[in-house]
Amino acid sequence: MSVVIIGTLDTKAEEIGFARDVLEDQGIGVHVVDAGVMGEPGPEVDPETTASEVADAAGTTLEHLREEADRGEAMEAMGEGAAEIARRLHDEGVVDGILGLGGSGNTSIATAAMRALPVGVPKVMVSTMASGDTEPYVGARDVTMMYSVADIEGVNQLSRRIISNAALAMVGMVTNDPDVDTDERPTIAVTMFGVTTPCVQAARERLEELGYEVIVFHATGTGGRAMESLVEEGVVDGVLDVTTTEWADELVGGVLSAGPDRLEAAGDAGIPQVVSTGALDMVNFGPRDSVPEEFEGRQFHVHNPQVTLMRTTPEENAELGAIIAEKLNDATGPTALVLSLEGVSAIDIAGEDFHDPEADEALFDALRSSLDEDVELLEVETDINDEDFAETLAETLDEYMRAAGRDP
Repeated sequence: MSVVIIGTLDTKAEEIGFARDVLEDQGIGVHVVDAGVMGEPGPEVDPETTASEVADAAGTTLEHLREEADRGEAMEAMGEGAAEIARRLHDEGVVDGILGLGGSGNTSIATAAMRALPVGVPKVMVSTMASGDTEPYVGARDVTMMYSVADIEGVNQLSRRIISNAALAMVGMVTNDPDVDTDERPTIAVTMFGVTTPCVQAARERLEELGYEVIVFHATGTGGRAMESLVEEGVVDGVLDVTTTEWADELVGGVLSAGPDRLEAAGDAGIPQVVSTGALDMVNFGPRDSVPEEFEGRQFHVHNPQVTLMRTTPEENAELGAIIAEKLNDATGPTALVLSLEGVSAIDIAGEDFHDPEADEALFDALRSSLDEDVELLEVETDINDEDFAETLAETLDEYMRAAGRDP
């Protein structure tokens, strides 16, 4: 077993050396990657991969980064280099787990390397940044963040315990076989939101009856990105994209955007996908008082004290329809769009806060007028959470999967 430790040895050699010793005392091999830029490595550690090699892997040189003395440029380059080194070591079978220690700089570098590795490879980051917003570091990967409590500066009674805990946690991860059954069934990725849950539950049950393994992703920005990254890795055989709400946040400015590449991975991979318009009636914000002033006067629904929903307008829905059609038109594999004509979420049906037939029709009309003939369009006279609609989604995807030779 071998663990890669990534750290800036010009400032954190003592702490990294201590973590290395804990791992080696447990019989774990260690490969240290030096990500330091401005100084020479401390005497405590002789790295297996030098800082010069990390810079070279990013297409630059350590001398250049030192001459420029631009911290932002240096951190970005060393992050790129560390990611390339981590991928290379993983391909060579050297990496069973990856451990990082540091402040904001090395947290950025080490987690870039962690995000470059597949889901399932143990990843632990001991960081001064772990008690704040960790999304930039974790992204859509299974990175474990451990707060260092005090700064990582010297080995003392506090840091010794915390670094030891992190190292021993890594030992447990890499030496114990989780005995996770390998499922040979084709894997279907499904997107869900609270307001599309009944649909997804019914569709999941039907797909499992048909013999598929189903993995559900919460469409909260990172959820959509995580699903698409697994599609890119080849983990997923088909996609049931019930809940495309992340595009509403991307367009309008909500807090749960998955970025402008959302809805591209399945099409690029050429795998079967069935898509719907789940929760495109809403844009997501935090607490009500966090909604930007520019949206005052709009229609809101307080989902809970931490989540405020804003109804999309007909104009926004028309633009969303055009965007989604463009994404689906570019798909290289079998693709269907299924519309729920009586509501796209649990609060977009008659009698609920976001019921707005005009806005929904703007969405549907834009899709109808923009979709290419290669994309199958199905329209169902139900709301999205009706059992018949879920059945249509599951059966359509099953048909596509069988036609593509990906059936159970």
